[in-house]
Amino acid sequence: MNRLLALAATLLIAGCQTTAQESSPPVDPSEQNASVPSAPMTYGAFTQDSLYALLVAELAGQRNRFDIALDNYVRQARITQDAGVAERSFRIAEYMGAAQPALDSVLIWARNAPDSLDAQRAAAIQLARAGYYEESLEFMEKVLSGQGDTHFDFLALSAVESDPDTRAGLLQSFDRLLVKYPQNPQLVFGKAVLLQQDERPEEALALLEKQPTAQQQVPSILLRARLLQALDRGDEALPLLENGLRRNPDDKRLRLTYARTLVEHDQLEKAIGEFATLIQQYPDDNDLRFSMALVCLEAQAWQEAIIYLEELIARGSHLDPAYFNLGRAYQELGEPELALQAYEQVGPSNEYLPAKLFQSQILLETGDPQAVSRMLASARTEQPDYAIQLYLIEIEALADLQDGDASWQLIQQALAEYPEDLSLLYTRAMLADRRGQTQQLEKDLRFILEREPDNAMALNALGYTLAERTDRHAEALELIEQAHRLNPDDPAILDSLGWVYFKLGNLDKAESHLRRAYARFRDHEVAAHLGEVLWAQGKHKEARKIWSTALSEQPDSPILKETLRRLTGKETP
Repeated sequence: MNRLLALAATLLIAGCQTTAQESSPPVDPSEQNASVPSAPMTYGAFTQDSLYALLVAELAGQRNRFDIALDNYVRQARITQDAGVAERSFRIAEYMGAAQPALDSVLIWARNAPDSLDAQRAAAIQLARAGYYEESLEFMEKVLSGQGDTHFDFLALSAVESDPDTRAGLLQSFDRLLVKYPQNPQLVFGKAVLLQQDERPEEALALLEKQPTAQQQVPSILLRARLLQALDRGDEALPLLENGLRRNPDDKRLRLTYARTLVEHDQLEKAIGEFATLIQQYPDDNDLRFSMALVCLEAQAWQEAIIYLEELIARGSHLDPAYFNLGRAYQELGEPELALQAYEQVGPSNEYLPAKLFQSQILLETGDPQAVSRMLASARTEQPDYAIQLYLIEIEALADLQDGDASWQLIQQALAEYPEDLSLLYTRAMLADRRGQTQQLEKDLRFILEREPDNAMALNALGYTLAERTDRHAEALELIEQAHRLNPDDPAILDSLGWVYFKLGNLDKAESHLRRAYARFRDHEVAAHLGEVLWAQGKHKEARKIWSTALSEQPDSPILKETLRRLTGKETP
């Protein structure tokens, strides 16, 4: 065993930064049978027990027992206070994601290697991760005074979830350091990040804009661009990013941000050029390729989008969104068969239900509603987790075909399988309203409200129906007002509220609420209601103008035509 320990000592001394100590004189072979000295035998700076523990740790690491390796190294770092042992302990802990052992080890490393900028920097970062921001700054200042590359950006970013008092203390610390190092770009960036987190974007932007152009690093440029966008000064972000790219042409983050900003400003051709450059620089980055496909779709460059989407499919990347968007492109090109084939390949994902919806639309356009039913019935069998949503897609498709009996039969079938599903019950209530079955509507909506008393949509629907179909106007007002308290700016609820006030004879309140609804949502039904209230007040000219505008936008509106016929005797204003 002593030979193994000696070998371990040789290896460990080579790998650990120990402080040389005076060694014991060699033992004469003739004295080997003498009594064992009371002091433990040492190899360099380590006791025999420490060497054994470190050897076990190394062997455990070789056998992927990192738990044993970490436990031994942390213990020996505390016992020996050796910088090399502590660094290795830290590296293992960091690899394993063991936060507390990493923090404990790195602090031992930093204390025992005061001239190591790597140790001081690592300690600062671990302290920041643990929320010890003031202590972290002390180590950062050591790095700064040693002319090392600091990580003030990480320190500031790590404070995102901290409380306002902590951020305020950090800001004071940054200000103190900026007095000593006013030109340090990471200090400036770190303070700007903290100001942004403190919801002081104007101050953050002003701080970054004071930096000389030569000192502006990529993170500062990106933050400035985000701040300009947030302050509705996005037009200033583009030249800023362009200048940054001229100085840093190979920076991926900068070019990607520039490309996305171009998209936000509808400069799609330029954006496509930037994404093409990125794909040339990073040909294996499928996220870039997918972004390029989406930008092409946005620019209605359908063929170009198809090329990139098919490349993604060939690479086995982003398969469901790629197939879905391939279907969109073929649909726009008037290739329904190819679109159907693409949509059919979309599996369970965020794109699954939209794909089924578009499949249904294509099949309906080809005049084959039975194919829609077969396709969705098959989908419900294959993907039972989506069954309710697939029922709703089919019911909506049948309703669009004005096939009231078929949609009614299907909702009954769906509720036989899922009798207490609230979305299905709400759908049946709306179908019952079309069929004039007010009692069924009220029964289903009451059931929903028993389960969800604050369901504003159900409250509004029931209130509006009672106002429109019955003389229970006071009860309708109570329901709609409750919905209004929950969603005060919802135009549908404002429309209902205005309409029930009209039914109650309060024309001023009716007009006020309906004007607010129409300002938020220029819908033909809201226009019909507002026009009728204005007509009742004798404001015929304004009423006709509103109706005329609404009819130009939706000439087939049945409610507009019925309102005009009833009030003016003809279907045109």
